[in-house]
Amino acid sequence: MAPLSPETAMDLILWRHAEAEVGSDDLARRLTVRGAKQARQMAAWLKPRLPKHTRILVSPAVRTQQTADALELPYETSRKLAPDASVYDLLSAAGWPDSRQTILIVGHQPTLGQLAALLLSGQEAPWTVKKGAVWWFSNRVRAGETQTLLRCCLGPDILAGGS
Repeated sequence: MAPLSPETAMDLILWRHAEAEVGSDDLARRLTVRGAKQARQMAAWLKPRLPKHTRILVSPAVRTQQTADALELPYETSRKLAPDASVYDLLSAAGWPDSRQTILIVGHQPTLGQLAALLLSGQEAPWTVKKGAVWWFSNRVRAGETQTLLRCCLGPDILAGGS
């Protein structure tokens, strides 16, 4: 999947953190061994497909930082992406739909699912983004009409051959 040119569209990629430990301090929860493997597998798929100047925004939670670390690329930590963030916090952080830069957000449920629903259906709904999964959207203008496309939806279980 080749990135779209900046003249054509802006890409917004939503990546839910991989599987994390249970704990009472939500921001301090770490990835499990399985979660670290999920993050590495998704990063190996994602990294060669990201446009060169992709801006990566990550929640301050440890599990999202660890997920993003698997990419081995620089990223920005944004409080706007914390577990209590709203859909509009994520859109604001990304600059969607006006930015001409590809944005990768590493964040949390339920906000990522609500954002995916908003982008595809026009309203927030309780959709689920699986742990470690990537949803890749493009925003483009065709015949004067703004369109949002789902380019890819991929979970770590597919990359692992169903394990």
